[in-house]
Amino acid sequence: MQQKHKLLILYATQTGNALDAAERLAREAERRACPVNLLSVDRYDPSLLPQEEAVIFVVSTTGQGDAPDSMKVFWRYLLQRNLSQHWLEGVRYAVFGLGDSGYQKYNFVAKKLDKRLMDLGGTAILERGLGDDQHPSGYEGSLDPWMSSLWRMLNMTKPEFLPHGPDVVIEDTVLIDRPKVQITYHNIENVELGSHFSTASDVTCLDAQIGSARSMHPGISSSHKRPGCFLKMVKNLPLTKSNYGKDVRHFEFEFISDAFEYDTGDVLEILPGQDSVAVDTFIQRCNLDPDSFISVGPREMDDRNANGSSTPLKLRTFVEYTMDVASASPRRYFFEVMSFFATAEHERERLKYFASAEGRDDMYQYNQKERRTVLEVLEDFPSVQMPFEWLVQLVPPLKTRAFSISSSQLAHPNQVHLTVNVVSWTTPYKRKKKGLCSSWLAALDPRDAVYIPVWFLKGSLPTPSPSLPLILVGPGTGCAPFRGFLEERAVQSKTHSTAPVIFFFGCRNEDGDFLYRDLWLTHSHNNGVLSEAKGGGFYVAFSRDQPQKVYVQHKMREHSQRIWNLLAQGAAVYIAGSSTKMPADVTSAFEEIISKENEVSKEDAVRWIRALEKSGKYHVEAWS
Repeated sequence: MQQKHKLLILYATQTGNALDAAERLAREAERRACPVNLLSVDRYDPSLLPQEEAVIFVVSTTGQGDAPDSMKVFWRYLLQRNLSQHWLEGVRYAVFGLGDSGYQKYNFVAKKLDKRLMDLGGTAILERGLGDDQHPSGYEGSLDPWMSSLWRMLNMTKPEFLPHGPDVVIEDTVLIDRPKVQITYHNIENVELGSHFSTASDVTCLDAQIGSARSMHPGISSSHKRPGCFLKMVKNLPLTKSNYGKDVRHFEFEFISDAFEYDTGDVLEILPGQDSVAVDTFIQRCNLDPDSFISVGPREMDDRNANGSSTPLKLRTFVEYTMDVASASPRRYFFEVMSFFATAEHERERLKYFASAEGRDDMYQYNQKERRTVLEVLEDFPSVQMPFEWLVQLVPPLKTRAFSISSSQLAHPNQVHLTVNVVSWTTPYKRKKKGLCSSWLAALDPRDAVYIPVWFLKGSLPTPSPSLPLILVGPGTGCAPFRGFLEERAVQSKTHSTAPVIFFFGCRNEDGDFLYRDLWLTHSHNNGVLSEAKGGGFYVAFSRDQPQKVYVQHKMREHSQRIWNLLAQGAAVYIAGSSTKMPADVTSAFEEIISKENEVSKEDAVRWIRALEKSGKYHVEAWS
């Protein structure tokens, strides 16, 4: 029997949006009777690409034009010099990117990938699509029209993929009975270790619970199933003035067992605790039994041993550690599936409208703009009773939150420190919202024995050697990694001679949010690592303390000669902080300074910065 043509969809995601978009593409293909193979790029062998007939790539751009972690190996393979310009001859491809036009390198990864595939001989099915978070409907504002064109162009170039044409769609009632997830309920008498999982009285038990729950969830990556280690908070200190309207905290944690080694510039990922009332309310709203013992696995594994590798655990424990019920907003498909389970006609109609192309903008305003949570949406549609299988599949997985480490292990051998802005905001409809992880951390009392599951990761700021001169730019909480850099260099300077460091810090008011004021001033006096005696310097911009706003880039221009002198000595540049305008404005300031002090054209100054980047001496770590 002849094998059916399969459309390959590869995605690279950092926060889950590219996976959502890829799954949507896969569903739309299946509705057109087009068989699909949907994979994360890190689970696909790139050497097989020339054998594919048609491939759709869905890729997000992170940070300052970076590829998601899952794409890095794949991208290195594509960049090999021995791949010829005919390597992908005969392969049809399409690229859809997810990005944010507020960033300087908007959709950089999708643009680079599209060009590389073309250079290797691939043929584009249609022009690349670029989703924009700034669009009134988010990335779906571009995805919907791009998908319509995709099916039309695929039908023209590869009609065998769409046997009924681009517009004949199978009714969803055929697909709705088959969620991808399978739940097995276990008789409590037959559950081994049931009593072991009934309480999290010690860190070993907690590790087992979290590992078991997260290893079962299909939406959680293998690298984030079992915690790397556990920390205990020992300090929770406010860094901003009380009632300032902004709450930035300094947290100190100790390792529970042996200290895990990390470098300055590394990142700590934390699995936040969920509000127990919200978890209980969700379970009650969905008519679930919190004390039932379950195991979860993909439906494709139909044999009885499908979940044999995981120890069954309580349903409530599974929800608590894997399903983000009261923080993340559900996706469009959630509303679509909800419409099938709504028993009230007016609710069904509203849900269908939200899931349609016509209702896309209204759904975006109601859902993403308002950051409505799964629990809030379910409470707005009381007639909907979704099976637990569908909830596990569609509720966003509980994700870790990443923070730049603000300590040096050389200075604090058994500790790790963080500098965290406690996030809160008001929605367009004046609803108060707060960040899950930062609020949870801020509410913890160091006197309580709370074990915090964490993972250590390499950040985008490599640890500088003591002999490397540094120019640091870190306004607001961007100062976090540089606190670690300076702590480390202060320790090193006691036994070795160290290179000069100049640091540009920025905040709103000297009186309100001058984070770590005493620390910076101590380092800038008495032969400290920021002191002028050591060739260093500390410069701070208070943006709101005078009629005209003053930012770090203004202070940089004031000290352009010092910056150029250090650059000429081979200094490395490190920039950290908010991802909106700051990195681009700071880079422009560097270009102006190089042009002025080195007496070269603006174009030559831009090339100078690019050369710094290529030599590993210009680093940016930015977050939204």
